[in-house]
Amino acid sequence: MQSLQPVINGEEPDNIFVYGKTGVGKTAVTEYLTNELSQSASHYDIDLSILTISCKGANTSYQTAIRLVNERRSSDEQLSQAGHAEWKVYDALWEELDALGGTILIVLDEIDNIRDDELLYQLSRARSENNITECKLGVIGISNDLTYRDRLNAEVRSSLGEKTVFFPPYDANELRDVLQRRANLAFQDGALAPGVLQLCAAFGAKDSGDARKAITLLRESGDLARNENADQVTEDHVERARETVETEEVVEGIGENLSENEQLTLYALATLTAQSATPARTRRVYERYTQLANAAGREPVSNRRIRDFLAELESMNIVQQQQQSGGTNGNYNEHEIVHDVDDVLRGLTEVLEAVGVHDSVTQHVTFHGGGDGDTFTTGTNTTS
Repeated sequence: MQSLQPVINGEEPDNIFVYGKTGVGKTAVTEYLTNELSQSASHYDIDLSILTISCKGANTSYQTAIRLVNERRSSDEQLSQAGHAEWKVYDALWEELDALGGTILIVLDEIDNIRDDELLYQLSRARSENNITECKLGVIGISNDLTYRDRLNAEVRSSLGEKTVFFPPYDANELRDVLQRRANLAFQDGALAPGVLQLCAAFGAKDSGDARKAITLLRESGDLARNENADQVTEDHVERARETVETEEVVEGIGENLSENEQLTLYALATLTAQSATPARTRRVYERYTQLANAAGREPVSNRRIRDFLAELESMNIVQQQQQSGGTNGNYNEHEIVHDVDDVLRGLTEVLEAVGVHDSVTQHVTFHGGGDGDTFTTGTNTTS
């Protein structure tokens, strides 16, 4: 509130960075306070506009700048996502902001998705370099990455001069209070057995104080109990629901957090798992990966990179790695997936579309066509 006060005073807005781990309320509180700010601005007859952009999926400043332009334009005047000179995109952005006028706050949610800092550089200097003359501009960046600011260019950090707001993770007691409020609305009296809220809160605190995860766990526990026609939600329901929630997190993480080559590596291990050929040595995983990469029309990376990918998959608790003694031939690593193959394949949808369905996993996915040996199918087209 203190950082937003300059807007009401008619001054140049502060730039604000809001930090904290996932699920601690950064976006919710920012939305709540900017709504309050809009009402106060209206009361004091202050011309205020708030542009909120999610940076998820926008990996560059260029892409985010286009989103900002399109936020202001009608559907028939939208900029395409590529093919423009960068300076033209920023010229279009300045034109839209000046046409809006007054005081403008640009809220960039999940700003740490942007790999470069050109947009922040441009926005922080737009007024001083006369790119905008008809409006006052401030930026609110929301980040899950506590080190995001440290990655910015020193010149950008200096230009921003931002104020920082840190959201600490919830502890178990705070999460229990959050869950109690939800439970009062969602459940009949007596529907929750003693210890259920405490257990959900404890799991949430263990997961970095993420309130969303704790709430999701409570909801899944309730759904499970209802599907079983149980009289109460018990701790057993919570334990079983946690397994389901963790599986869905893994599926989502595979699709969103892994590079294409990491997904191909995991796909290779999944096909070996389906053939009961795991634990598999790195060499065997690499051979299968190479087949998949070639089928997808991709240039395979080196064996060394596959070792790195497998180590990363192990750190994400998707793959388990064990070192074996090879006697005179030295030690070697064996790898296996620690989740159900069906769940892993659900997270690999894009790779399945690009590569096709390996013959070993045809019983796990819906496909057309097929063949013997190392065969890949996409739709009805089959390629060996």
